[in-house]
Order: sequence, then C-alpha cells, then structure tokens
Amino acid sequence: MFSNSRSHSLVSKMRFGKKKKKSLPVKVTTMDAELEFHVERGATGRTLFDLVCRTIGLRETWFFGLQYQDTKGCPSWLKMDRKVLHQDVQRDNPLSLVLLVKFYPEDVGEELVQEITQHLFFLQVKQAILNMDIYCPSEVSVLLASYAVQAKYGDAGESCLPSGILANEELLPKRVIKQYNMTTPMWEERINIWYQDHKGMSRDEAEMEYLKIAQDLEMNGVSYFSISNSKGSELFLGVCNMGLHIYDKGNKLTPEISFPWSEIKNISYDDKKFTIKIVGKPSSNFVFFSQNLKMNKLILDLCIGNHDLFMRRRKPDSMEVQQMKAQSQEEKKRRHVEREKLEREKQLRQESERQKSELEQRLLQYQDEIRLAQEALQRSEETAELLSEKSHIAEEERTLLQQKSSKSEEEVRRIKMQQVKTEEEKYLLERKVREAEMIAARVVEESERRSYEADRLKEDLYKARVAERQAKEKLMEFLAKQSSQSVTGQSYNGISSVYDGGDSSELPDLTMNQSSALTSLAQYDLMSDTNMDQLNLEIEKERVEYLQKSKHLQEQLKEMRTEIEVLKIGENQTLYDHIHDEQVNLGENKYSTFKKTKEGSARSRVAFFEEL
Repeated sequence: MFSNSRSHSLVSKMRFGKKKKKSLPVKVTTMDAELEFHVERGATGRTLFDLVCRTIGLRETWFFGLQYQDTKGCPSWLKMDRKVLHQDVQRDNPLSLVLLVKFYPEDVGEELVQEITQHLFFLQVKQAILNMDIYCPSEVSVLLASYAVQAKYGDAGESCLPSGILANEELLPKRVIKQYNMTTPMWEERINIWYQDHKGMSRDEAEMEYLKIAQDLEMNGVSYFSISNSKGSELFLGVCNMGLHIYDKGNKLTPEISFPWSEIKNISYDDKKFTIKIVGKPSSNFVFFSQNLKMNKLILDLCIGNHDLFMRRRKPDSMEVQQMKAQSQEEKKRRHVEREKLEREKQLRQESERQKSELEQRLLQYQDEIRLAQEALQRSEETAELLSEKSHIAEEERTLLQQKSSKSEEEVRRIKMQQVKTEEEKYLLERKVREAEMIAARVVEESERRSYEADRLKEDLYKARVAERQAKEKLMEFLAKQSSQSVTGQSYNGISSVYDGGDSSELPDLTMNQSSALTSLAQYDLMSDTNMDQLNLEIEKERVEYLQKSKHLQEQLKEMRTEIEVLKIGENQTLYDHIHDEQVNLGENKYSTFKKTKEGSARSRVAFFEEL
C-alpha cells in the first residue's frame, strides 16, 4: 500500500479474501510495493484492475494500466473487458503483473490531482530517465536529481546533502556521468547547489516540480513503434498525448511530421496495414505498415486511449474530478496551515533554545567569576596570615634587641665604676667604654629599625585584612545578585533548575492555544465557502509566478550548461546529445517542434511521409 514515508523501496505484501480452491493467485508490482491477491479464475481485467486501485487508494485510474509479459516475452497491456486467463499471459504461480502509467497528461500540474497519482508518475518517470529510456540533457539531469533528493530526504542540513549520496544512490544517468571529466564530489557539489534552493519544499511539491520539468523532455510520454511507409523506408511512429509523430529511424527526438488528435477522424488496421483517416478529403488518409498484427492492436489501443483523454480534457470536468480537485485544494490548504504552524513552532523552539544557550553561557560566566573571586579571597587570606607571622617575628626580634640594649647599658655602668688606677687600664677601659657605647648605639639603631619594620608590617597586616573584608563583601554581594537572578530566571525555560543541577534538557511547551486554533479553523472554513473568486485569483497568481520561476530556471540551466561545457568528453557524446545541442542552438523545444511539424495541410504532410 502507498506509504507516506520517504523510502521508495518499500515492499509490502497484502492478502485479501480467503484462499479458495479455484482461486487465481496474482502478484501485482507497483513502483514501490508488491501486492498479492487471490481472485476468481474467471475474473476480468477490469475486476483485477479495480481491486488494485482500491487497495492503494488510486482514483485517477484513467492514466494507468496493468502490464504483463506475454508467452513470447513481449510487454502487453491487460485488456479490461476480457478475462485474465483468456489473454496471452504467462501461467506463472502467482500470475505476475505490473501497475504502470499508460497514458500521460498534457499538464501534470493541472491534471494530476491525487498525491498517490503524482508519486507513481514521479517514480516511473525518474526510473525511465535513469535507465536512459528518456533522453535528458546533463544540466537538467542535475536539477532533477536535486528534486529527487529533496523528495526523499527533505530539507538540506546546515552545510550540504548527505555525504557520498551519489555513490550510494542512482541520481544521474550513467550516460551523463561518462560524458564529463568530473569526479563524484564535483557532481554532488552541483546537485547540492540546487538542493539548497529547495528548502521548505514538501515531498509532494518536490515530486510535482520534478514532473513539471520532465514533461518538457522530448521523449517523455511517447511510445515508439517501428513502421515503414509505402516505399519501405524504416521509420518510427510516436504515440503521445498530443497526437502522432513520425521520426527518422536514427532520431527519436525531433519528429519529421506530426498529426494532432484534432485532425484525426478515424483509426483502423488490416493485418499489418494501418490506416488513419485525416479530417478533410479521403485522399488525405495516412497509411503505414507495422511489423505484425499484435503491434497494430497495441498501437490502436494507445491511439484510442490518448484520443479519448485528449477530447476529455477539452470538456468540463466530471463531478468526480471536480470533487477530487476540491478535496485536493482543501488538503493543500490544510497542509499549508499545518506547515505554517510547524514553522512557527520551529522558530519558537529555536528562539527558546537560543535563549537557553545564552543563559547557560551567562551561568558559566558567573561560575567562572565566582571561582576567580574565591581564588582571590583565598590568596588574600594566605597573604594576611603570612604578614601576621612576619609581624609577630619582628615584634619578638625588637623585644630581644631591647633586652640586649639594657644589658649593654648595665655593662657600661659597671665598667665605669671599676676604673683601674693605672693609665693603661684607664685607657683600655675608656676604649672599651667607647666600643660599648658604639655597640650600644648600633643596638639602639637596629632596635629602632626593627621597631619601624614592625610598625610597617602591622600596617600591611591591617591593609590585608581590609582587602580580605572587601573581597568577602564583594563575594556576598555577587552571591546575593545571583540568587535574585535565579529566582527571576524561572520564566526562561527552567534555567534555575540548570543552575541547581536539574535537567537542562527541559523545553517549554510550544503548542498553540487551542481556542485560537479553533477560531482560525472556523475562519478558514468560512473563507473556503465564500471566497472562491479569491481562490481563482490565487491560482492565476501561482501560474504567473511559475512562469517567472521557469524563466529564472532556464537562465540557471543555461549557466550550468556553460559551466560544465569545458569538462565535456567529446568522444562520449551520443547522437541524441548532438541533436539536442543543435535544437538548443536553434532555440527549439518539444512544443515548438510539434507546432512546426504540424504546419501545412494534412495532404501535404501525408505526401511528405510517403517521400521519406
């Protein structure tokens, strides 16, 4: 069943109904799933096809069909009005079928309504481009690869797309990689340039942009058949949504002549001869020859289906299609509202995380300041203790010197009292007295110096204690300030719990107010009922914006083509590359070529076909 996950390789097996004795086991493969059924052996192709469509929720069934390999190994489409077992299917167990796009729209943006339809188209067209069944220029391949990455992985990261993605996934046709002297990182860099521009684009929007670009490729939606004219010249017939194209045998890009469906009146075949009646004179009939009868049946089936869709597009939409388009518009509006809501919540969450980060940085800064203040306080305390010890030692030294000074004075007095009678003893005593006086003077001087030093140390001790008191006051003031901030910080997403060691991963509840959301939805319902004219104006505005975007896109593609032109390897260029370059130089595209090849009367184009 179709999944909304981003994986495109989902394989799911589903069984419906009880297996009966005469039931027919069938395995149906879509582009992203495998489904298994048991149906009655007499079931028709329509019964099986409707069962598959109901299972995957597909309502735009007119674009699709069930394809199988016949007994000769050729691909064929299951006929809806015939029983499955009455057709040339291989009798495998289970019976293998593939759900594929059979008919293509003229404008994918207008005709593809359901998301499942867009997704199946996207997967099939992408696979055809990568398998080189559809020719795609190099610069367009890079652009389509960027949309494919956006559809699978969503928005780009801060720098680039997932590393090594080109080596792990198939994003570019092998032909493109071989044609340029470029490494894998160089290709990834160019894909990433486009990828960064798709930010905010959802998966279904990316897939739709992919299909809008791919529908302009010349080979997209064209079924080719080998035919010949009355002269036996081998040609290609191309059947597509716009009409019939005739191609030269070696060129599937540029048709030689074209017949739009509006000019075709009737289609029939007789054995290998195929006749297309052109509106106008009978002589304008267009006749060609195919390889076998079975190919004629397939050509007729595709012509009838494409012609019916061509006429259907030019009529008012059926009630079913109108309902689907209305539902699609409602769904797109709902998703747009949800996307805006999610974007607002994302912005609020980012702002909350930014504030939380800032507060955490401030907290770390405050913690560093506290640590530095504590270290300064500790150093001040150690300095005060050291100065206190030095002051105590100086006080003890001064006391000791004072004691020595007292003893010296006593010795002087004692010496004076014991003067010897002789002159020599008197001289010696006088000299000793002078020496004692000098020593006493030095001791007094030293005592005064020590006293001065002790006073200075006391003064330093006093200053250290004053500094210590100031550091303590600053710390207390800082802690008081921090405490008040932690109280007021409770409104910042629980930052106080971070400071106190709580869970730092708590985030605020970012859900919107329920009453305001209900009011917005009520207003939205009223708008959708009364403003349909405004919706039409918005659709027209989107078309104008798309044309402007397309012009800008073409300029970017031209710039990339010029950039990688110097890296091109000439010998690896294919015939289609040369044809495409010639068309680019002439300013031609898929639609201008179709307009040119259908010019002139139908008779002149038939005559030109016969001359090929």
